[in-house]
Amino acid sequence: MNITSKDGTTLAVDTIGQGVPVILVGGAFNDRSTVAGLGAELASAFTVVTYDRRGRGASDDKSDDYLVANEIDDLAAVIEHVGGRASVFGHSSGAVLVLEGAVHGLPIDRLAVYEPPYRADESQPKPRADVYDRLKALVAAGDRDGAVQLFLGEAVGVPAGAIAGMKAGEGWPFLVDKAPSLPYDVLVSKPWQLMPFERIAGIGVPVLAIYGDQTAPGLAEATKAVAATVPGAVLRVMPGEDHAVLQRPAALAQILVKFFN
Repeated sequence: MNITSKDGTTLAVDTIGQGVPVILVGGAFNDRSTVAGLGAELASAFTVVTYDRRGRGASDDKSDDYLVANEIDDLAAVIEHVGGRASVFGHSSGAVLVLEGAVHGLPIDRLAVYEPPYRADESQPKPRADVYDRLKALVAAGDRDGAVQLFLGEAVGVPAGAIAGMKAGEGWPFLVDKAPSLPYDVLVSKPWQLMPFERIAGIGVPVLAIYGDQTAPGLAEATKAVAATVPGAVLRVMPGEDHAVLQRPAALAQILVKFFN
């Protein structure tokens, strides 16, 4: 079904299962189909809600510019749709978004995040500070391929050879389709800056921070930093797992069931 956010943007929302509500929020290149497998694993224990973040999938975007505040309003609208309170899980940039939602005081009961792409210390590489502006310009010019390549190469750090291999693969059109939403992923994470430690320290709800022991070192360090910064947060490491955990959701679902119950 569709719901309407504060600025009139239409958000596509799916709901399955029964029990207390749990909202799943995907990251870059994700729509609600990407988290559907995890949702299916959780549906026997919770009312699971997935949605297309604005500008991707079946959700539109009525905003004149990319604003993190609009995505926080979207999450607030989804929470209101499910009854006014919910627990929330976020993956990658979706993890940063839900942490921002908690910072802004959204009615979140419990919050689980998987590998938020913060830059946790000065020794970690960072993109040029104008990566957001250049990415937005490519999207505005209709150069979706260029936007995806810029995001992968500079914001994520994927080697050029690997990007070339991805372009030749069957999944490239799915990535290109999500290009107009990529400025949101960069803007919420701000990889050219350090993680906002003071803001994160103000979160007052139970937080579970999860990473896989086969993931990129920067993602592991960022997850550890979130767990160390949020008062009372719990850190969990998944053996043999990497950033693509949503492709293999069963073990993650077991962890989330214990945390959200």
